[in-house]
Amino acid sequence: MSNSFIESLKSKKTLIGMIHLSALPGTPKNNKGTKEIIKIALNEAAIYRKAGIQTVAIENMHDVPYINKKAGHEISSLMSIIGYEIKQKLNLYCGIQILAAANKQALAAAHSAGLDFIRAEGFIFGHLADEGFIDSDAAELLRYRKLIGAENIAVFTDIKKKHSSHAITSDVSLAETAKAAEFFLSDGVIVTGSATGEETDLDQLKTVRESTKLPVLIGSGITSKNILKYFDFADGFIVGSYFKKAGKWQNPLDKKRIENLFDKFK
Repeated sequence: MSNSFIESLKSKKTLIGMIHLSALPGTPKNNKGTKEIIKIALNEAAIYRKAGIQTVAIENMHDVPYINKKAGHEISSLMSIIGYEIKQKLNLYCGIQILAAANKQALAAAHSAGLDFIRAEGFIFGHLADEGFIDSDAAELLRYRKLIGAENIAVFTDIKKKHSSHAITSDVSLAETAKAAEFFLSDGVIVTGSATGEETDLDQLKTVRESTKLPVLIGSGITSKNILKYFDFADGFIVGSYFKKAGKWQNPLDKKRIENLFDKFK
């Protein structure tokens, strides 16, 4: 794989700012037109860039309730346009996640927009999420990536995904899960807390770090107060909630919070 973002991630630690897009067309909370949705996303990307952050990721977090693996073209096409605009106008690394577990749609959108990575739920092992049962799709997803010529797009894999029950895989350790992700050709693994904004368990992070040669990213709970304790064990830090006013993912970006965390990161 030729991917400059992966090479950058392997050579230096990376801070990734989340852009939680306004509710998209056809979803219950949608109350904005496409032009306004795009404008807000570009403004947030510009705020991150001005603060010094070079990598962002877009996600349809406001599209509650999420539909399991079946996000429609009205979602993936608009997200592709937004990703393309961010890449062209701001020259940032950019990734995409389409909820829930719409990994194939995310890959197609990323390929069309020239993005750098996707965040994939349910890549390995099955689990019960609040959207229902999510089965693994590594084989289908990577064959699709090969088919459309998108092998330059990295696939980062959530293991023991947040907002989910893992009772059916309770006899599969976190270390085994990380090894399975590597064996099934993931480009990086993501460790999270139990829910959005929840702090990641340090011991679990260390276990994953020791179990795989892949890049390891933290997917939730990073703040200016705790980032240093994770620093030796993670390659990337995906931050959403902390960058928002009052630390709530639903709120607008807070420039002061971004500056505080980025200063610590530097």
